[in-house]
Amino acid sequence: MTKRAWMTSGLILGTALIATGCVPEQKYNDLLTAYKGQEQQLLTTQNELSTARSNEDRLRTQLAATMADLEELQKRLANGDIDMDAWIAKYDQLKKQLASLEVSQLPPDLTRELTALQTQFPDVFDFDPKTGMLRFKNDFTFDAGSDQLKPGASAVLGKLADILNTNSAAKFEVKVVGHTDNTPVIRTKAKFGTNLMLSVYRSASLRNALVKDGVSARRFQIAGYGEFRPVVVNGTKGATENRRVELFLTPLAFDLSADGPTSEDRTPAEPAVAKKATAPKAEPSTEDDGPTK
Repeated sequence: MTKRAWMTSGLILGTALIATGCVPEQKYNDLLTAYKGQEQQLLTTQNELSTARSNEDRLRTQLAATMADLEELQKRLANGDIDMDAWIAKYDQLKKQLASLEVSQLPPDLTRELTALQTQFPDVFDFDPKTGMLRFKNDFTFDAGSDQLKPGASAVLGKLADILNTNSAAKFEVKVVGHTDNTPVIRTKAKFGTNLMLSVYRSASLRNALVKDGVSARRFQIAGYGEFRPVVVNGTKGATENRRVELFLTPLAFDLSADGPTSEDRTPAEPAVAKKATAPKAEPSTEDDGPTK
């Protein structure tokens, strides 16, 4: 075979290898995208399950109350002492309450308020009423590599705090979860080190702003996943969709009134005062002191 033929064959073979190499890479990207979508769906499903369990507990409580009412009704029937109109009205009320227990949904009035806030600030966050999730868009919430909230985000959080302090929202705890893309932290590497720590700091900043605006510190949980739970495949410069802070409203699993006030619940008029240790007084010396130096 001539030298020219060898060169031609090599060129064809190289082109074929490059072409076949692109197929697995595309398949990998497709699989990665599908995997990330499933992972996000799992997180959503877990949140829906938590809400469903809480609704089940509420339903059991209402059913227990209904059984108690039924027993009372039977006693009154036996004694011939009953107001049928009042009991029929109460029965209709209980039916409406049971019908309103929809799995994976926040109370209607809370959903309306959060939806109205999201409509007012569509560039700052998205709201999913089915899961009770608010997704804050990082580019409108934080500067690159920073955990300091932008002024515009602080204004929205003040309005959100007002909603979280309503009676409808008071029975929900607040889970704040930070996410980043895969772009390395450079400018603030000395402070955060990794994207994981940056995401945690951002969650803490959002949480602290809500606590400052009056939301009880007991209701919060913070977390950060850094770059490890993207919702889309990152490109060479990351992806805007992956830079986000998510806030989940899930039913409270414990009684907040059981404990006393915390350090963060203390008002400015009641500062924490550390007691100063006082040294015991020295006994008077009977010896003559020497000259001072």
